[in-house]
Amino acid sequence: MNVHAPRGFHKVLRTVAGALLLGTALGFAPVVALAQDAAAPAAPAAPAPIPPETVLATIGDQTITQADLDFAAEDLQQELQQVPPAERRAFLVTVLIDMKVMAKAAKADGMADTDTFKRRMQYLEERSLRREYFTEKVAAAVTEDSIKAAYDQYVKDFKPVEEVHARHILVATEDEAKAIKAELDGGKPFEVLAMEKTTDPSGKQNGGDLGFFSKGMMVPEFEAVAFTLEPGKISDPVKSQFGWHIIKVEEKRMSAPAPIEQMQQQLGQQVMFKAFDESVAALKKDAKLDIPDAELAAAVKKQAEPQAEGAAGTAP
Repeated sequence: MNVHAPRGFHKVLRTVAGALLLGTALGFAPVVALAQDAAAPAAPAAPAPIPPETVLATIGDQTITQADLDFAAEDLQQELQQVPPAERRAFLVTVLIDMKVMAKAAKADGMADTDTFKRRMQYLEERSLRREYFTEKVAAAVTEDSIKAAYDQYVKDFKPVEEVHARHILVATEDEAKAIKAELDGGKPFEVLAMEKTTDPSGKQNGGDLGFFSKGMMVPEFEAVAFTLEPGKISDPVKSQFGWHIIKVEEKRMSAPAPIEQMQQQLGQQVMFKAFDESVAALKKDAKLDIPDAELAAAVKKQAEPQAEGAAGTAP
């Protein structure tokens, strides 16, 4: 059962960067290594990189090089996950052999001269160039110094908020909740009753522990009680859309900035997305855009606008 509220997200072209380009920029080296290393993942040391010009196979008058294998590994990441690690290089070579012979046959049949093929080639060329531009111009902005600067700004802008560490027991009816409260008043440990009685699956494992949360992360009825209880106190039954809760507050504190080690990945993405936005905005600045379909034009414009952050709380 979800304890925390869902957060808003930016529905912009950066999503493409996150899904495609981020994977290329930050995951390309592992993908290349995947193509080069057919050994088990637990190998004690990574093998030396194979030079891209190394010929791995020939088929007729055509060659298959390590560079071909690396490109195929990048292109077929999802498919490779279904192939045992020891078989991946052979799988990629097999794919490339089939590709080479079929491509040669297609050329012989004149398929490379069709308008459809030429348009596809233009698309593939531009896609590849976009990835190269992203890697060279955008992903390069993610450095130790830029992440440290982003972290310093995060700490500077951080505004502490009150947080509560609480436990809860969730049941279906008020009578059940009242009976549990009576047992608690009689001295039975909260954690024990939570594991015995709560309908919250996670609560059965951790004694109803919700950890720390701030305002806006729980449904209003639950939150109103949790933030008014003093540490060590147990509430009367509280009704919400999920049932009846008994709440125990363990402690309260003011939030503090997370250490940079915990923020590394998030800040790296933040720096990269900012560099992406600025780079694309600069490239578009002097380019005239015309979308004749008004409805499509409005939808495209909306894609480039960030959604409002925040959402209503959910209950434990």
